[in-house]
Amino acid sequence: MSNIDQTAGPIELAQATTDGHLNGADRRHAIGPATLQALSWLAPALLVVIWEALAQGGYLSPQVLPAPSKILRTAYKLTTQGTLLNDLGVSLLRATAGFAIGGAIGFVLGLLVGFSRLAEALIDRSIQMIRAIPFLAVLPLVIVWLGVGEAEKVFLVALGVTFPIYINTTLGIRQVDPKLIELARVQGLSPLALIRRIILPGALPSILTGVRYALATAWLALVVAETIGAQSGLGFLAMDAREFLRTDVIVLTIVIYALIGVLADLIARWLERRLLAWHPNYGAGR
Repeated sequence: MSNIDQTAGPIELAQATTDGHLNGADRRHAIGPATLQALSWLAPALLVVIWEALAQGGYLSPQVLPAPSKILRTAYKLTTQGTLLNDLGVSLLRATAGFAIGGAIGFVLGLLVGFSRLAEALIDRSIQMIRAIPFLAVLPLVIVWLGVGEAEKVFLVALGVTFPIYINTTLGIRQVDPKLIELARVQGLSPLALIRRIILPGALPSILTGVRYALATAWLALVVAETIGAQSGLGFLAMDAREFLRTDVIVLTIVIYALIGVLADLIARWLERRLLAWHPNYGAGR
């Protein structure tokens, strides 16, 4: 017991117990991060090549699925002569505002329920009931309450973001190793120090997993919100293109959503590597 730092948290303990985690043979055969990143783009690149070949060969009708080259030309035209950048900016602003509001609510509720059985009894059942309601079912009521303006769209995004962050924050707190908590109490850590040095760092992997899910859910909610009464945004662009049978514009918006999803996931992974560098499963090179 005398060899243990009395202020050690999970960060220090993880670093102390994972030194030399990879032996020499493991390091020699390990695939580098750059190679893994390149491999992750292999399947999408092959898909685009096959898609283009089928379209150019006449196997895919332009009215059904335009070629990637056609979609690129459409993107260039809408960027230089249309409203693509404005619509993208509007959607990003809505998603960011909703994510910030919903993330804060989910995190605070997760902390309350994670630390208090009384709060769980008072809050959790209601949250689980609301979580089970589909977006399309609640949309008419939200429109009655808030109209079809920006408030309705931000509200739906915030609603979708709240639940994954709430659930993963609660789960992360409950899954902290009891031995670490007991060790901290034996060493005389105050309750605030226990939360700051043991519980929150221990719950952080689960919380960040919730953030990754919430980033995806935010865009799913926004797609639903922007299909009703919107005058701008990617969802509005797609619905407007549907009226004129512009399949190329519809596919373009789908591709943009996919690229935004990839970018959001890369940001979440970067946060994991930065905030969980002490963790053996999230450190550099993982």
